[in-house]
Amino acid sequence: MGILKKATADERRCTPIRAADSIGVYLRSSAVAFLFCFSCSFIQAQDWPQFRGNPTLTGVATSSLPDTLKLLWTYDAAENEKDKMDASIESSAAIVGGVVYVGSMSGYLLAIDLATGKEKWKYKAAQQIEESSPAVASGTVYVGDLSGVFHAVDAVTGKAKWTFKTGGEIKSSPVVFTEGGVEKVLIGSYDQSLYCLNAKTGAVLWKFSINGPVHATPSINNGVAYLTGCDEVFYGIRLTDGKEVQHIASGAYTGASPALLLAGPQSQMAFFGTFNNDVVGVNLVTKRIMWRYENPTRHFPFYASAAITPSLVIVGGRDKSVHALVPKPGTVKGKAAWTFATKARVESSPAIAGSRIYVGSNDGILYVLDLATGKKLWEFTAGAPISASPAIGGGRLVVGDQDGKLYCFGG
Repeated sequence: MGILKKATADERRCTPIRAADSIGVYLRSSAVAFLFCFSCSFIQAQDWPQFRGNPTLTGVATSSLPDTLKLLWTYDAAENEKDKMDASIESSAAIVGGVVYVGSMSGYLLAIDLATGKEKWKYKAAQQIEESSPAVASGTVYVGDLSGVFHAVDAVTGKAKWTFKTGGEIKSSPVVFTEGGVEKVLIGSYDQSLYCLNAKTGAVLWKFSINGPVHATPSINNGVAYLTGCDEVFYGIRLTDGKEVQHIASGAYTGASPALLLAGPQSQMAFFGTFNNDVVGVNLVTKRIMWRYENPTRHFPFYASAAITPSLVIVGGRDKSVHALVPKPGTVKGKAAWTFATKARVESSPAIAGSRIYVGSNDGILYVLDLATGKKLWEFTAGAPISASPAIGGGRLVVGDQDGKLYCFGG
């Protein structure tokens, strides 16, 4: 498996000094609800086409997993790439049509056969692909790199369709949607801008600027993109023209992307963690912060994005723990239903399939936890930090580690 190494990615990640990175309706039984944003027969109901699985960034899979997981294959990015520089996989995978798409710090966008683990193609980006995670729609794969170039790549051939150069590195992940009959893609850049591009041509449709790097991935719903900013502001941005419709001071640098809870008793809320050591809940209707959670004993930032069901917000923290938080209506101070301790920071954003949570840790272990109780059901030792987030599609789970290994699990 390799020897567990100390994570070196922190120097490349957001900090309160530098700025921050990149929470959802429970969609396990409503694939149609998230597919409307893609208008694309290429996407199947059980796929995982983007970061967090869907445009509301819930982290909830529409594909089930077996109770007992087996390691089906391992792809070694370092062994299979001529460029022997750091091949760390911190990009989270997309799974569409039986193919896994993922970026690596070697600067390659990889297409891997989900069934066999065999490489289908690899596309060389302008520079390393770090946390930007691919999005797939209408036969095109979108991803950004650290030189600030945003790439649109043919999903079948691995050939470039177009590129767009921003003025700063890209760690945000793309989100594809259809508006006015036109397929469009959102991408954030460290040049302090969120771009809306024509998905077919790469032409700029609008640009929204903030007072800090755009590190987070936007979530979208009902014609609005929601963005957590490195300038300590939570934004709502109209998709038609890029105009601001919400501006809420969050009070802290934010490394997590906002997940939208659109169903259940505490609906119409966005949840995200901050570098102020708390998790924030914003009411999208009243446009106010209505809820906060802070670990009462260990005060550390929440960098990972949350996974959400109507009754629980699941989020990992730099306090080395996974937290299940209860967003009860009318409550101001959040409480934990349970916490699960790992041996290192949890910067991997959890994924939910059925009644189980799947999450990596910088201790080099992939954990499977019971959603209701937090009890550990299974673990896999990768041997290197897992800061990438699990992707679940086609009945399989795929996740990378900082040794450049990509693992696939199933039955």
